[in-house]
Parts: sequence; structure tokens; C-alpha cells
Amino acid sequence: MDKNPGFFKKWLISIRPFALPASTMPVIFGAVLAATYGNYSFNTLLFILSLFGMIVLHSAANILSDVYDFKRGLDKEPNPVSGGVVRKIISLREARNASIILFSIGAAIGFLLVYLTGIWLLVIGIGGLLIGIFYTTETRVSLKYHGLGDLAVFLNFGILGSLGSWYVQSGELSWIPVIWVVPMSTLVIAILHANNWRDIVSDKSGKITTIAGILGDKISLAYYGFLVFGPFIMILSMIFLPRLFFDNLPVMPYTFLLTLLAFPLAIKLWRIAFRRHSSSTPIDFVTLDGTTAKLNLQFGLLCTFALLLNFLLIHFI
Repeated sequence: MDKNPGFFKKWLISIRPFALPASTMPVIFGAVLAATYGNYSFNTLLFILSLFGMIVLHSAANILSDVYDFKRGLDKEPNPVSGGVVRKIISLREARNASIILFSIGAAIGFLLVYLTGIWLLVIGIGGLLIGIFYTTETRVSLKYHGLGDLAVFLNFGILGSLGSWYVQSGELSWIPVIWVVPMSTLVIAILHANNWRDIVSDKSGKITTIAGILGDKISLAYYGFLVFGPFIMILSMIFLPRLFFDNLPVMPYTFLLTLLAFPLAIKLWRIAFRRHSSSTPIDFVTLDGTTAKLNLQFGLLCTFALLLNFLLIHFI
């Protein structure tokens, strides 16, 4: 590995770009949902601002998390998905300053979007910002270290991202971007759980409470199975249950059956998790969070394509 990377590579490693789709896909999904299903006019500038703002805020949260994980002694040895602090590519001071700058830029973009759209975005944005800042801190409010990390990423990189993006495009609140993004949000939890599952021993030694630590190794396997297979069951439920039993609920288009194309990857991930103690390639389990992020990206893209395909079928075919 290059011990003296250039400026761009240095900060690219620090923000861990492999994790960014977890936060950006709900923003993309929410905007496309508003335009195709909600029939609102798509505003490209507002979409770009929303997407860039989420990237900046997620990068800030990633770097801040690396700072406190390193200070607590949780990240001692670098692995393929480590950030820049544990790899000694950037110092703690550089990382802390970078997170402050990025949070400030993200907040400024948020206030601009509030001015351009409406006050409800301020409520959504403040909630997301507080979760990002207090996800890892040295205070008692730290969400990641007190068993609330799963809920935090579910809200920030799923529910709030989709709802905020919908609101930016429509200027109105709705339950549709909240409910329909739940399968995608569940896969975001799967990414975090894979990370925490791998780090159960080090987290316990650092007196860190995570859902994986509470459940233990064996039950964490069952939980991971729910997180990677559950989204497919949720999609099928949202497609068929309203049509069969609940006429008053929003009907998810049949095109969302395309998400089943991601099912083979989910099976592959399950096998890696199941064989974690007997695999000939232990690195597969070490990097399970990064591989799970690929499933989240694939699933999110298929959801977005499903919306676009449904729109084309209705209006042009």
C-alpha cells in the first residue's frame, strides 16, 4: 500500500467511499419516487444539492466515527474497509477538523434547501444532523456505543434520507417514501451489523454495547439472515398484500419484482456468514460489511429502476 498517498487518495480513503451508497440510495430513491409515482416535477438542481449534502454529511460522520473508535482503542489493526485514521494516513487532529468542516458544509447546504423548499425539511434535517453528530462521541449520548447504532443508521440512511428527498422535490410530506424505503433501510442495518458482528470481542473489551454484542455470535447469524432476506419479503408484501386485502394502502408496482435479481447475492452473503468459522478464506467474513454494502447498492438501484420502468410502462407503452 502507498504509505504517502496523494491528497485526493488520502481523503478518499478517509471517508470510506464504499459506504456512501448506503446514504445516497435513499436520496435517489426518494427523488425518483416523487417524480414517477407522486407525479411531481423533478428539480435537477435541488436533487444535486440533496445528494451532495448527504454525501458530505455521511463523510463527516464516517470520519468522526473513525476518530472516536481509534481513541477508544477499538480500531487497532487496519483491514480492507478501514478508514484513514487507523491506517495512519491522516492524524486524529486532521480527521477531527475535516469532520467539523464537512458537517458545516452539509449544514449550510441543508439550510439552503430549507430556504428553497420549506420548513419541514429543517425538522428532518436537524434530526439527521443530530444523529450524525451524536452517533459516535465521548458523551453519554453516543448512539453507536449504547446499542442504538442500528436505529441510527436505519433512520439517517434510510427513512430520513428518502423522506427528505421526497419533500425537496414535492414540498409535501407523505408516508409513501417512509414505508417503501424500509427494505432498503433494513439492508443499511445489515452493513452495520456485519461490522459490529466482526468486532464483538474488541467492542466488549472497549465496553461498547452493540446489538451484535447483546445477541452474541449465534443469534447474530439469525439477525443477519433477517436483515438480508427480510427486504425481499417486505417487497413482496407491499406488492401483493394491498392488492389482496388492503385497498386503501398505496400499491407498490409489480416492477419491484426486479429486486429479486439481487437475491442470489443475499444467498452468497448468508453462506459467508454461516461458514464464518470454517471458511478457507476468513477474509470474506472480515469484509462482510463491504460486501453487504454491494447488496444494498444493487437492491437500491433495482428499486429505483423499478420506479422508472413502471413510469415508462404507464406513460409510453
